[in-house]
Amino acid sequence: MTAYFVTATGTDVGKTFVTAGLITVLKTRGRTVSALKPLVSGYSDETKAESDSGRLLTALGEATTTENIARISPWRFAVPLSPDMAAARERRTIDLAALTAFSTRAVEEHTGTLFIEGVGGVMVPLTDTGTTLDWMAELNLPALLVTGSYLGSLSHTLTALDALKHRGLKVAALVVNETEGSTVPLAETAATLARYCKDPIAIIPRYAGATPFGLLADMLAL
Repeated sequence: MTAYFVTATGTDVGKTFVTAGLITVLKTRGRTVSALKPLVSGYSDETKAESDSGRLLTALGEATTTENIARISPWRFAVPLSPDMAAARERRTIDLAALTAFSTRAVEEHTGTLFIEGVGGVMVPLTDTGTTLDWMAELNLPALLVTGSYLGSLSHTLTALDALKHRGLKVAALVVNETEGSTVPLAETAATLARYCKDPIAIIPRYAGATPFGLLADMLAL
C-alpha cells in the first residue's frame, strides 16, 4: 500500500491534472488506485463534473454524483478563496484535527495507491493558525510537489521545497508541469531546478498524452 500527498507551489499549476494523469495510467496498468480532495473552494454543485473533485472521480471511473463528491471532498466551499477565507464567508470553520483524522483513516483503510490532493500551495491557510503544511506534517506522507514553467516558478519551487524539508517531509518527486502560454522554456526550467534539487524530477509537457505520466509512475515504482 502506498499513499502520497499531492501539493503545489501555488494555485492552478496542475495538481488535479497530474493526479488524474497518474490515476489513468495506474488504472490502465490494472493497479488499484483511489484519490481524495478533502478540501475544495470555488465549488458549485451545478458544475460538479468540472470541479477538481469531479475530474478525479472521472479519472477513477466513478460517477460525478453529489454523494461521490461528498465522499472524497467533505469540506466544500462556494467562494474561490483560500479555505480559511472561504469558510469565513459561509460562517464556518475548518477543524484541522478532523481533517487530519479523515485523511489518516483513508490512509489506513486504502489498498493499492492513494493520492490525497491538497488545496492551493504548500502554505495556504486552512484555519486561523494552520496551513496545508501543518496538515501534511501531521500525515507525514511522501509529497508530490507540482510546479509550473511560468516566470517566477523557480523561486516559488525552491521556497516550497525548503518549507517541506524544514518540516522533515520527504519529496517523492518534483513534477514540472508545463505552463500553457509561458515564455519560459520547460526544459530550461527543469534543468535549473535540477541544479538545486536532488529529488527526482518529472517533466510533463502539454499535449504529450499519457507517456509523461507513465514515466512519473515508473519513477515512483507504481
